[in-house]
Amino acid sequence: MTVLSKLQVIFLSCLTAAFFFPLSSSQSWNGDHEEIERSQFPNGFLFGTSTSAYQVEGAYLEDGKGLSNWDVFSHIPGKNVNNENGDVAVDHYHRYLEDINLMHSLGVNAYRFSISWARILPRGRFGDINLKGIMFYNKIIDYLLQRGIEPFVTIHHFDMPQELEDRYDGWLSPLIQEDFVHFAEICFKSFGDRVKNWTTINEPNYTAKFAYMLGIFPPSRCSPPFGNCSVGNSDIEPLIAMHNALLSHAMVADLYRNHFQPKQGGSIGIVVAAVMYEPLTDEKYDRQAVNRAFDFHLGWELDPLVFGDYPLEMHQILGSRLPSFTPKEKSLIKGSIDFIAINHYSTSYVKDCFHSDCFPFEARRINGYIGTSEMKDGIPIGEPTGLPGFPVVPTGMEKIIDYIKLKYHNMPMFVTENGYASLAKQNVEVHEMLQDFDRIEFHKAYLAALLTAIRKGADVRGYFIWSLMDCFQWTLGYGTRFGLYYVDPETLNRIPKLSANWFANFLTNTSSSGEKESTRHPFSKEEFVAKNFEAQRAEMK
Repeated sequence: MTVLSKLQVIFLSCLTAAFFFPLSSSQSWNGDHEEIERSQFPNGFLFGTSTSAYQVEGAYLEDGKGLSNWDVFSHIPGKNVNNENGDVAVDHYHRYLEDINLMHSLGVNAYRFSISWARILPRGRFGDINLKGIMFYNKIIDYLLQRGIEPFVTIHHFDMPQELEDRYDGWLSPLIQEDFVHFAEICFKSFGDRVKNWTTINEPNYTAKFAYMLGIFPPSRCSPPFGNCSVGNSDIEPLIAMHNALLSHAMVADLYRNHFQPKQGGSIGIVVAAVMYEPLTDEKYDRQAVNRAFDFHLGWELDPLVFGDYPLEMHQILGSRLPSFTPKEKSLIKGSIDFIAINHYSTSYVKDCFHSDCFPFEARRINGYIGTSEMKDGIPIGEPTGLPGFPVVPTGMEKIIDYIKLKYHNMPMFVTENGYASLAKQNVEVHEMLQDFDRIEFHKAYLAALLTAIRKGADVRGYFIWSLMDCFQWTLGYGTRFGLYYVDPETLNRIPKLSANWFANFLTNTSSSGEKESTRHPFSKEEFVAKNFEAQRAEMK
């Protein structure tokens, strides 16, 4: 399989399938939304940006850091586009002061980042704590607070010490639970006096699918028809990996609540990748397939944490393949989150694969017998982005928040990732990348949809843009760009895109002259480009 075809599989797997159709631009979304202001959101609402350790830090063997699974995986030829890796990434390890100053200039009041497990514990619990790693994150947290920015910390965001993979296969072993508790306890002891919002694991539902079903994330385990890895079982191992991740979360949440939360006063949650689903047709089988899609994607992660067990449909379809919780584990896991963190980007159509012809990897128990598509009667569900399978569907934001609100008792929610991948174009000049009007319109539209959900009663408390700057996008390397800031690949200088200017204006409700204004610019697109272009050229020099 070529790298390109692997990438297509990656991002359609986010929608529980791996096939997509060409997208056209026949549907318009630019400007079809309410113009909003920051003041319309609740008091204390967090507006921030997101990154993760492996994607931005670099310094992969510096100051005592050990090898992570992603360090090893990214050095295997053919795993990533152009064989790119995070050895240097965007050098946040050495430029964190500059990056925090960029956040301060935007006016954000929160920053979501993750902690490199291998930087704190190079060998997991089989080795010593790396005090230089502790010092690094202490400096980040202290400087964030000095600049008036609240740290919002994810303990684990895909990267773990390679030694844990080598010793016992990582998330496939119950032994990971002890290691994760050990790591989290060090984080709570070292940073918990200043960190008030913790998420334990980023998107375990994606880790299970990418790493153990499709085999395109480390440790590259899969089986046909999902892929041709050297080891793995795509029908069983994703369930085991998720089960161990959920129990690891529950044990860490129990530790935090009993030993740290009373004194530190923070809260703890988990991050779920949340796609919105719509039925491909009005037929009852497709409507039922939507329910299964939610259960096998969202409910797989959230139902145990809120209700104490996996969704009923997962039990009925998977039978004995689905791991079970003991009564003690059910008691531990139920109610083990204070809030739900949601990474939402897009919406997909869903079709039934019990009664319809589907691709072999769709008509499987592990997928809930569903297929997905971005096309209906030849019409795309939304405008394309730089990621196939991630079309722009702003109404999906309102609908997914409504769904989670209703099913999970309106628990507090944070949107911890939402972002726009620029459309890939050939021979694009840097100044063209900086004129990212589509990204501005994307965030305006999704924020308007989010505000509608909040007005309808959803307890949403924050919104984080992915990402602060262009960075390493896992197997996609550096060519797929989500950032508010462009990063020069040679100098690593950060250069603001128009979206950075827009976000700063939105957060301060001011124009570049310092006058109050709404989020709609009073001048044309061409005037806006001319107004900012010379300043951006100066930044590039």
